[in-house]
Amino acid sequence: MPQTSSHPTIHPVAFVGAGPGDPDLLTLKALRALQTADVVIHDRLVSDAILSCIGPQARLLNAGKEGFGPSVTQSTINTMIVYMAQTGAQVVRLKSGDPTVFGRLDEELDALHAADIAYTIVPGLTSASAAVAALGQSMTKRGRNTSVRFITGHDMQGYADHDWQTLAAPGEVAAIYMGKRAARFMQGRLLMHGANPSTPVTIVENASRQNERIVEATLATLPSVLAEAGLSGPALLIYGLSPRAATPAAAMPKPVQEMI
Repeated sequence: MPQTSSHPTIHPVAFVGAGPGDPDLLTLKALRALQTADVVIHDRLVSDAILSCIGPQARLLNAGKEGFGPSVTQSTINTMIVYMAQTGAQVVRLKSGDPTVFGRLDEELDALHAADIAYTIVPGLTSASAAVAALGQSMTKRGRNTSVRFITGHDMQGYADHDWQTLAAPGEVAAIYMGKRAARFMQGRLLMHGANPSTPVTIVENASRQNERIVEATLATLPSVLAEAGLSGPALLIYGLSPRAATPAAAMPKPVQEMI
């Protein structure tokens, strides 16, 4: 069986998290892997800024997927990874965000296990962390919610189903990946299970990147706001949170004003 280790063996496959797009958010371990790779097989959502960190000796292979659109099949990607590793190349499979969060990692690991090829996994910052940071909020808060859900808007069969009754409860927070096209479906399910129509839903497009964009909506207005926004970049929906308003200096206690 292949071995996994934080210290890769000769010519392993490294599954590397590219993070949400800002190269400053790459881990040092991810950066080292990118700079020493012979082959980098990358996703469509990996930003150009991240790709520019790859060493000049590396061969870049685009294995892009697009929901409900043109895609490289998963079986083709699996074959590509195995073939390149068997040539003796040091292979990086570069995935947007964190490889372990909605990254189809298990299917690619299964292919490597079947071929008896060693691998290592380099975690990355998932886009939910970058998106909620852009709002000036935290995913959990005492007295509001003691858990947070990472969910996907669609799966292999179509729109993904979830525990809508729990999600509809006051105070629930969820990071919804791949949710733009599923917005109306999710809205209907949540309202059907008693969610408050005024529950905030914030859309963060291109989280952490220079062209980051924040669009505010409520559960009631979500589909229409998304349609009007015309988002073209990767977007994540934060259910249950709105951007934190800045506190004006005049509203601060006098000792605090004096300190700043």
